Amino acid sequence: MKVLILGGAGMLGRALQAEAAARGLEAPALSREQADVLDAERLRAVAEELRPEVVINAAAYTKVDLAEGEGREQAFAVNGTAVRHVVAAAAAVGARLLHVSTDYVFDGTARAPYREDAPVQPRSVYGQSKLVGEQEALAAPAAVRPLVVRTSWLFGPDGPNFAATMVRLIDEGKLPLKVVADQVGCPTYTPYLAAALLDLAPLDLTGVVHYRNREAVSWHGFAAEIARQWSGTAEVLPVTTEDVPRPAPRPAYSVLDVGRFEAAVGRPVESWSAGLEQYLSGMRRAIREDSKGRESR
Repeated sequence: MKVLILGGAGMLGRALQAEAAARGLEAPALSREQADVLDAERLRAVAEELRPEVVINAAAYTKVDLAEGEGREQAFAVNGTAVRHVVAAAAAVGARLLHVSTDYVFDGTARAPYREDAPVQPRSVYGQSKLVGEQEALAAPAAVRPLVVRTSWLFGPDGPNFAATMVRLIDEGKLPLKVVADQVGCPTYTPYLAAALLDLAPLDLTGVVHYRNREAVSWHGFAAEIARQWSGTAEVLPVTTEDVPRPAPRPAYSVLDVGRFEAAVGRPVESWSAGLEQYLSGMRRAIREDSKGRESR
């Protein structure tokens, strides 16, 4: 299976590269400079040159708060309109399309995990732009066999994320940490998501599927576990969303139901806590190696 990864320089794109390499797959991963999803002609030329069997669109505009103002146009362009270009490129070579989306397409008022067919009602510009992208992907020709993969709360190596920010604040002594406790969702470790996407790629599954790690937790609970694993002593205080207003509204509850994914691939989703342990172990290893490198100079 030959896979073309768009958004290859991002956190998820790099995780996809690593997972594809571990599986021995041919999977060129292209950055925005190499294949900008806004450039329809370039995308089609790249697809025709590489002839992938599967295209995974991990390219996205993810500046959630900035999208409420000056980033609005770019958010809709990259997350929405550009998906039409990705669809056309995949269709030109008969490739299957996997398009990565978000829990932010939901309004957060549910009291049980969101199924794939739950009504969508994004509250933020970012969520609205991602919903447009979903619609573009699902309108693809049947031969493209489009699959929209919604996920949530990504963290992992090779990119800015909540866990990295918490570690930095702890190391800088900016304590106690104050983190919202009234927003609940599921963190997702990008290497686990990459494996899930490559498991889904050869299947006949189309439409929408949800993938995230278990269990549900608040941002405060997530931060507390990061602090426990990283330092063991850092204090994390719960606050409310009203205490820390942000430009973009966030869903209060955005847990995704993963029953369809688990039935399709025949395995349960992984624990985000285990992913966090791997992630923090990698950070510690990098710090040790950097320290050794400095000592040898």
